[in-house]
Amino acid sequence: MAKTAAALVVAAGRGTRLAGSENALPKQYRPLAGRPVLTHTLIALGNHPRISCLLPVIHKDDTVHYETAAAALPETCAKKLARPVHGGSTRQQSVLAGLTALADTDCDYVLIHDAARPFVSPDVLDRLFSALDSGADGVLAALAVADTLKRADAGGRSIETVDRAGLWAAQTPQAFPLERILAAHRSAAGANHHDFTDDTGLAEWAGMSIVLSEGDPSNFKITTAADLKRAEHQATYQFMPATRSHLRPLAELADIRTGIGYDVHAFEDGDAVVLGGVTVPHSKKLKGHSDADVVLHAITDATLGAIGDGDIGQHFPPSDPQWQGASSDRFQTDALRRVSDLGGRLAHIDVTIVCEEPKIGPHRQAIRESIAALCEMPVSRVSVKATTSERLGFTGRKEGMSALASVTVRLPLGNEE
Repeated sequence: MAKTAAALVVAAGRGTRLAGSENALPKQYRPLAGRPVLTHTLIALGNHPRISCLLPVIHKDDTVHYETAAAALPETCAKKLARPVHGGSTRQQSVLAGLTALADTDCDYVLIHDAARPFVSPDVLDRLFSALDSGADGVLAALAVADTLKRADAGGRSIETVDRAGLWAAQTPQAFPLERILAAHRSAAGANHHDFTDDTGLAEWAGMSIVLSEGDPSNFKITTAADLKRAEHQATYQFMPATRSHLRPLAELADIRTGIGYDVHAFEDGDAVVLGGVTVPHSKKLKGHSDADVVLHAITDATLGAIGDGDIGQHFPPSDPQWQGASSDRFQTDALRRVSDLGGRLAHIDVTIVCEEPKIGPHRQAIRESIAALCEMPVSRVSVKATTSERLGFTGRKEGMSALASVTVRLPLGNEE
């Protein structure tokens, strides 16, 4: 059985480089695509099947802000959320407080992550887990430095070109066996060594060997006002749905269209499938270029079909490496944007999942709620059904799953014939 992990989310900072702006909120609580940054970060981590516990470390003065962020979590992530702990005056002290709180859990690993990195992808997490499963003492998500580096003097004049060979830019999460990194933190505190700003640096001081794992350029840390602007653009147009409170009431949208979508994916070795944005434990996973969410793929095709705007393969071709391992909510978010650009909105979604296993019934409501949250619809307008193929065909032989979706879109009535 795969070892499980806790995600320790460091959210106790003050964000001083953003303090001079009109919004005095710490950056982890700033609004991003309609929800606090911390909410997005917790969702990105909580959606991974290997992460069974989410532990935020917060500032003692941020309880109200934290409760607002936690209240915006979908049920599937909220179930993994542990009671937050208060951080210390330094990042190192905050992490130790979190690790101490995790000592009584049954988690084998811990991923230590910055609250202000809301775009961590499943692929980054998978690579960290792979390295830990292979016996690594610790794993650092990082990017090889690609830009030419310059060293400058106090006046800002370039005085030296720095060889970038072998240089990597550190990201988070930084992943460790829980007991080992807790022992290392306790040793550092016992030695009155409190100036570590990076957990892998502390781990190396304690004699642990750290390996590098490929990060993701999208997994940047929000630090400045420019970062926040970049994050808003990335969240709105690439990763997450923006709040569309300006949409017209359905009663004003007289042009009613229907689209039909169908998708299929084969099984391969794994421990969970993603259905409608919900991670469902299983002895296999679905094979695909993205996260192979057969439900969202069918819904996206149906949405595009309703407005006559191609299909998912046209807009997100599997030959394009940028969609490798992508979360499928990005595809449906783009389809929703196309509907919104026409002045329309979704009115109803009906999905049928065809498989022999896993059993969909116990997860049906979570899948409905996930789809409804993504599409900004009442749950009552989302139907999720499941059936078998009576042991016939590839689904009957338990070789894969398929999904059929019907989506109703309402648009303003135009003058076209």
